[in-house]
Amino acid sequence: MKLEIKNITHQYDVEVLHQLNFTLTNYKSIALIGVSGSGKSTLIRLLSGLEKPSEGSVLINDVPVSDKLYRDHVGFVFQSHNLFPHLSLKRNITLILEKTRDKSKQEANDIATKYLKLLHLEDQMDKLPKNVSGGQAQRAAIARALSIDPKIIFLDEPTSSLDPILTHEVLTAVQDLKSLGKEFVFVTHVLSFVRDFADYVIFMHEGNIHEHGTIDILDHPKTIELKEFMRKVH
Repeated sequence: MKLEIKNITHQYDVEVLHQLNFTLTNYKSIALIGVSGSGKSTLIRLLSGLEKPSEGSVLINDVPVSDKLYRDHVGFVFQSHNLFPHLSLKRNITLILEKTRDKSKQEANDIATKYLKLLHLEDQMDKLPKNVSGGQAQRAAIARALSIDPKIIFLDEPTSSLDPILTHEVLTAVQDLKSLGKEFVFVTHVLSFVRDFADYVIFMHEGNIHEHGTIDILDHPKTIELKEFMRKVH
């Protein structure tokens, strides 16, 4: 993945990202870490194209994230699964494929079945989200993101609302996706997952990219802020 952030500032009521400039190449799985309110979720939404920065630009693999061509090739998994509550797990996927990807009903059914099986949900696919566990619903959301055959998958704290057992269930499923050759950008508070899954780490602090590098930075932090963060999470 090639990532270029140019003069990014973003604000809601207050400024949450401050003049970010950053370039990264040749990493396939990037973790964003930091305390709550450091700007991680805002940055991942800008990288995915879900939101447009107040100022500046973002290019991934030399394509502006505002470009429809880019947005057509990314999948996003939210903190909450965001499944349509009145539709089965399978229909949550087939509807998207039929309406946004012009797939026939048979094509959509085949794709949905393929990815639900990949996420070990073959016996749950006809159930409503309320009738499956939180981990199963989140895995269905991952299957939905995969169904559009994205080049990059963004995950914004996909286990934040889950207990430790369901967290393990979801993160194990994500680990299994590495073999698909996709690229990942993810926010998580589970550092064991960062160590196992990421090949590059970006530590955010107060709206800035404060420290970054391969996962070795977790063991050898250079800044006081990352040292303190690591102390607290352990």
